[in-house]
Amino acid sequence: MSHISKVAIIGGGLAGCECARKLSQAGVAVTLFEMKPHRFSPAHQMEGLAELVCSNSFRSDQPESGVGLLKQEMRELGSLIMEAAEATRVPAGKALAVNRETFSTYVTRVMEEDANITLVRQEIPSLDAPELAGFDCVVVAAGPLASESLSASIAEAVGGTHLYFYDAIAPIVSADSIDMTKAFWGSRYMPEDKDYLNCPLSRDEYFAFHSALVGGEKAPTKDFEKEIHFEGCMPIEALAERGEMTLAFGPFKPVGFIDPRTGERPFAIVQLRTEDLNKSMFNLVGCQTKLKYGEQDRIFRMIPGLENAEFVRYGSVHRNTYVNAPRTLADDLSLRSRPTVFLAGQITGVEGYVESAACGLWLGILLSARVRGTAVTLPPVESCLGALMTHLRTEQKNFQPSNVQFGLMPELGVRAKKKDRKALYAKRARERFAEWLSAQQDAL
Repeated sequence: MSHISKVAIIGGGLAGCECARKLSQAGVAVTLFEMKPHRFSPAHQMEGLAELVCSNSFRSDQPESGVGLLKQEMRELGSLIMEAAEATRVPAGKALAVNRETFSTYVTRVMEEDANITLVRQEIPSLDAPELAGFDCVVVAAGPLASESLSASIAEAVGGTHLYFYDAIAPIVSADSIDMTKAFWGSRYMPEDKDYLNCPLSRDEYFAFHSALVGGEKAPTKDFEKEIHFEGCMPIEALAERGEMTLAFGPFKPVGFIDPRTGERPFAIVQLRTEDLNKSMFNLVGCQTKLKYGEQDRIFRMIPGLENAEFVRYGSVHRNTYVNAPRTLADDLSLRSRPTVFLAGQITGVEGYVESAACGLWLGILLSARVRGTAVTLPPVESCLGALMTHLRTEQKNFQPSNVQFGLMPELGVRAKKKDRKALYAKRARERFAEWLSAQQDAL
């Protein structure tokens, strides 16, 4: 496929925009199809590209975390999404968080101003849509919320191995509706930090909140669909149903916090993360939910400090769609049944903003190398990008989406204390990626 000169990309999300940018830099004419604003998925609200629908955080920026390392690898590969994130970031402690509106505006502007990219606001309902005729290849980066018709077309192409799970997003409340006499600033073990707002719960308040969650009325699931939740984005009420102390030992863990009003550690704590530089809106960390809107009003206002909370956005639930990548995709992310059709992003079985963008970036690199008549090899499995892409090639009895993590990499092969392992994984990852990057300079 070294003759690639015209590429169609379906979906203007993180993966689609990353792929489009790389192809443009290789001189390829890209037509980027985006169905908004003519049609919105159940979770999207803004007209801009690269909309962040779940959280405004790209998670940890720490060099000894898997996602922190992956972001660094992406920066070194010229990632548009990392460029936009750095330009629009908001305070979030050790995490990389952005103002989601200015982030989307930044990426949209890059796509619109690129001479090699034509942005077409139109829905593509099928892999056989007439709008796709004449392109050398098609990249489907429609995300986990691909329309029903496009999802059905993909399902037909992959031979019935189409899979799905449910994902939930957390509510956002306005800052001026929070009772600041009860909430306090600080990150875990860092009381001077002003990036997170914390709402402490006493024992009685925690158990009352837990009871309300378990008994709360949830949004209905379609009769013909079985609920399958990804562990990394489990609805809070589903976590609560696992046991009375699941939240207190999980997202509401109070370790590292002292309530300045009492001088003692709270029984549990709910953290709120800022949504913008002005700190006018806050995301309820770990409170992704499928509760009905009225129930969210009632139950989340049981949290001390949120008694009069004004909800800027309610939490919601939506279906995420992905394919069984090891069985349906070739190593270059093309459909085995249709070699000129490629998938990128979360629909391939990677999970998370950063991972989805990384997948689109990698596909753009692969296709750009073919345009240049060169060959680029997969990064080593000891690196984050290599481990993530290897996950999509590794057959499993029950293939599940995955975030980037050290567990996707080979074991260290040396004896090390648990507290030292992350640093060792990170050191090895950086060394292997640097070696690979140096060897691939002529191909990239």
